[in-house]
This record gives sequence, C-alpha cells and structure tokens, in this order.
Amino acid sequence: VSRVARSRNTAFKAGDIVLSHSGWQSYAISDGAGLQKLDPETAPMTTALGILGMPGFTAYAGLRNIGKPKAGETLVVAAASGAVGSAVGQMAKICGARVVGIAGGSKKCDHLRQELGFDVAIDHHSSDFPAQLAAACPNGIDVYFENVGGHVWSAVFPLLNDFARIPVYGLIAHYNEESSVSSRGDQLPAVMRAILRKSLTIQREFADQRPDFSHQAEAWISQGRLKYKEDIVDGLENAPEAFLGLLEGKNFGKLIVRVAP
Repeated sequence: VSRVARSRNTAFKAGDIVLSHSGWQSYAISDGAGLQKLDPETAPMTTALGILGMPGFTAYAGLRNIGKPKAGETLVVAAASGAVGSAVGQMAKICGARVVGIAGGSKKCDHLRQELGFDVAIDHHSSDFPAQLAAACPNGIDVYFENVGGHVWSAVFPLLNDFARIPVYGLIAHYNEESSVSSRGDQLPAVMRAILRKSLTIQREFADQRPDFSHQAEAWISQGRLKYKEDIVDGLENAPEAFLGLLEGKNFGKLIVRVAP
C-alpha cells in the first residue's frame, strides 16, 4: 500500500493511496497498470493487505468454490491464527460449520476460541497433538484448509471423511526442503490411495469473485462477525527478518512491514 508522490498519469494524482505490486522498496515507478485506488475513509489502509485483500479473498474463494462447508460439518484449518486461517474459521462459522483451528502456542489458541469464536483450538506443538485432534473431530473432518503440511497434515490425513474437500493455500513446513521427497518418506502413494478410496477433492483455485467478496466481507466486518488482527513491524530494513519469522510462525495475525508513516 503506497501513497502517490508524483504523477503524470491523469488517472492518479499526488496523495492518492494505492495498492500495488512494487516489491520491497521505499519508492517505485508505475505506468498505472495494476494499481488499485484505496479509500482510507472506507477501511484502514492495512486491510487491503489482509482481511480485505489477498488473504481474505483466499479464504472466501477457497470456502465458496472448494470447501463449501455445510451446517454441522467439521472444518479444520491449519495456521488458524494467521491472516488466511483466521478468516477461514470465522467465515466457516457464519456458514454453520463446526470449526477446529490449529495454531502454535497457547496465546494464539486462546485468541481463536475467545476472540474469534472457534469451537476448538489445538496447539500443534503439544506432544499429544494427533490425539487431541482426533478427540476434537469425533465425526471426522469434512473440510481441511491446508497451509502447513508436515506433522499437521500427518495428523489430519487419517481423519478425513469420504468426499472431504481440501483447499490448499500453503505448505510452510516444506518450503525449506532441498528435495521434493520429504524426510519422513514418500507419502504420495498413501495420499493417492485415499483420493481414490475416499473421493477426496484437493485443489487450489481462485475465481474472479472479488466484487462479491469485498461487498460481503465489508458487511461482515461492520456487523462484528469478521474480525482481524495485524502484526506490524516498522522499518523496511526489518522486512527480511520479519519474513523469516513468518515462516517460523512468530507472527500473530497478518504480518505487515510499515516502511514509513
């Protein structure tokens, strides 16, 4: 999110607030293509990077097109205290689903239950995490929003019901692996057998539904049904450290680097 400093483009004037893909820098040059004007009076500018931006839309599109949670079904979401996961859980609750969130640490789990209304929140650092997850999902898992992989996926996988839907929006546990084959061994045959036997749907997809999303999300926020948390780091020089911390789960909410006031 940036402020236009100078413009020779008639569509933009100095002082306009815009959403751009300019990268990690203090100043950028644009011909105007891809810039989206923001209205700071409608919502805080930071929300264009979080709940009203790509993370919120990822949650909305994944639920609407792939997850399709029904009232009474069990939805499990990994990295549940993050920008996408927290939105997924709240939107699923609006749909009437029973929501189980997986996060790292008691503080994040307390936030999911007490502030966001999740039915259950489980710390994946717990030594008995798989047992806790199984106890929280006595009727299995109908929708699983995947963002982690690793030991979280290993605990979720046996609990998937027939016709479970799995939107995939990240695989944090595997980003730093040098090989495409996990150190835990090749799990692909077991996954493929389950897809065949249980008729699983595993998909990553984004449809052109942003106008619908914006209208709905803004309404939910104004009604207090959709809440968000932001973790702001000051200084462009701190961006690399902040990004590495994101991959290690050190952030709490949508991580944002504030280059300047």
